[in-house]
Amino acid sequence: MPEPRFLLLSDVAAELNVSDSQVYHMVRSGELPAIKIGGRGQWRVERSKLEKYIEERYAETAEWVRDNPLADREAE
Repeated sequence: MPEPRFLLLSDVAAELNVSDSQVYHMVRSGELPAIKIGGRGQWRVERSKLEKYIEERYAETAEWVRDNPLADREAE
């Protein structure tokens, strides 16, 4: 059975190992692209958007690590 195209916010939270409220904040702030569907306006995140978001976080983290090297412990 193929993976679903759209994920509930709770599914995204489980994937990222964060709280549902953190994912909701990421969606509402525009950090993580999502859509509202149905009469009750339920949020859904497309799996491909989540994967892109994760790739971008890896790139940002790699840049941060490069720009913030560990201090040389021998220099102490």
